[in-house]
Amino acid sequence: MRNLFLFVAFIATSIFSANAQVESGAKIEFDKEVHDYGTVKYGDNGTCKFEFKNTGNAPLIISKAQGSCGCTVPEWPKEPIAPGAKGAITVKYDTKRPGPINKSVTITSNAVNEPNKVIRIKGTVLEAPEGTSPVNTSGAPTN
Repeated sequence: MRNLFLFVAFIATSIFSANAQVESGAKIEFDKEVHDYGTVKYGDNGTCKFEFKNTGNAPLIISKAQGSCGCTVPEWPKEPIAPGAKGAITVKYDTKRPGPINKSVTITSNAVNEPNKVIRIKGTVLEAPEGTSPVNTSGAPTN
């Protein structure tokens, strides 16, 4: 009976110890994962912020943030984010491109819960006002 008790205690300790190791490290938690610009005017401010918190127990290091195209430019904190501290990723979208917005930013970090987190932006940019030349996004030569 004593051996059975020791065996069960050993197994329980092993499981608890394994769970504690998995939970250890930086964790990134965002306030929102999608920013909806709604309908914006051609050339308006296309900047938005994605705030996050390090809910882990180790410093969070964001090594890279990559937009899905050149029209979506992220900026992120280069210094480590301490456990319990907050930070923000700023995304600038080029609103001189009329039409729907459906872009993403992939964040690479040391977060144990989501090392490659994807955040998104969406909305619609209105057509350029008359007399304004829109950006050529087709790749075709302009006259």
